[in-house]
Amino acid sequence: MGDSLVQSEIAPVEYKNTRPEVVDLFCGVGALSHGLKLAGCDIIAGYDVDRRCKFAFEENNGGQFYTRDVSKLLASEIAAHFSGSAPSVLAGCAPCQPFSTYKQRYAEDPQWGLVNKFAELAAEVKPDYLTMENVPTLLKYKEGAVFKSFCDTLENAGYSVQHMIAQCERFGVPQKRRRLVVLAARNRKMPSLPKGSNGYRSVREAIGGLQPIAAGETSKGDPLHTASALSEINLRRIRHSKPGGTWRDWPVALRAECHKRPSGQTYPGVYARMDWDKPAPTMTTQCYGYGNGRFGHPDQDRAISLREAAILQSFPAEYRFLPPDEKVSMKEVGRWIGNAVPVGLATAIGQHIINDIGVANG
Repeated sequence: MGDSLVQSEIAPVEYKNTRPEVVDLFCGVGALSHGLKLAGCDIIAGYDVDRRCKFAFEENNGGQFYTRDVSKLLASEIAAHFSGSAPSVLAGCAPCQPFSTYKQRYAEDPQWGLVNKFAELAAEVKPDYLTMENVPTLLKYKEGAVFKSFCDTLENAGYSVQHMIAQCERFGVPQKRRRLVVLAARNRKMPSLPKGSNGYRSVREAIGGLQPIAAGETSKGDPLHTASALSEINLRRIRHSKPGGTWRDWPVALRAECHKRPSGQTYPGVYARMDWDKPAPTMTTQCYGYGNGRFGHPDQDRAISLREAAILQSFPAEYRFLPPDEKVSMKEVGRWIGNAVPVGLATAIGQHIINDIGVANG
């Protein structure tokens, strides 16, 4: 595991077209694909079980969406997408819920097997590059056995495998988020993965220019710029909340019963506002809810809107998630956004692959 594979004596194929072709597994609404596209890749296809992701994936990335269970996918189906005249990339983000700290306290989740399925498909398809993004706790899941099996499968198929824990705010993502990034190249050893810059984009830089809206209101110019309604008590709470503060700033009468118990004292970041001049906290699938984390707008009395959440995940402001005139479901779109690979991180991965292709082709 790691950089143990010695540079193969097999020379890399010199393609006439050096723009990589990408097939994206577990593609969702296409965030990973979009970052790779912005880097200069050609998105060919995406696979996901959620048929509702089809519009967003195809509208923003140009590839074809297939509603399929990756666990039942054949390597021959994937291989058929690659032309053979350009470098090939197999990308994906296997569902990360089984590896979360919360999930591991409970029953086994059969989805963890999808990580190994991803490696097995790659070993059969033999793309030039493979990239996977997941939660850092995958490294420790089952005492590291799942990740070791994943790497062993790839290395036995001729891949040099690298991984790192990426600090997303160092890749232009206006959000504190830690993600496991895996990048593998077949028959050659790539330069080390980039660490990103020391600077970061703040919440203000990301969403400070959006139209002000109230709780429960939707912008006339953008259906996704919509904020959840707040109860009267939560309106009172957010009016007493300070940017970067906690519920301890409220009058005692407004504090929730759970905060008054010893077990609730260690959760100061719920019912809280973001800080204008820092990156946002990690976007979750429920980041549109004021009580679900530090998801209060820095100075407007509401939770962040879906569009703001998407921008904080580094989706372009014009990214389209639904067809025109289709009603927006906060729960559905919030899940898509929270589960997405930060686009800025994906762009950096794509740029690293393209730079390596340039080196390989002299």
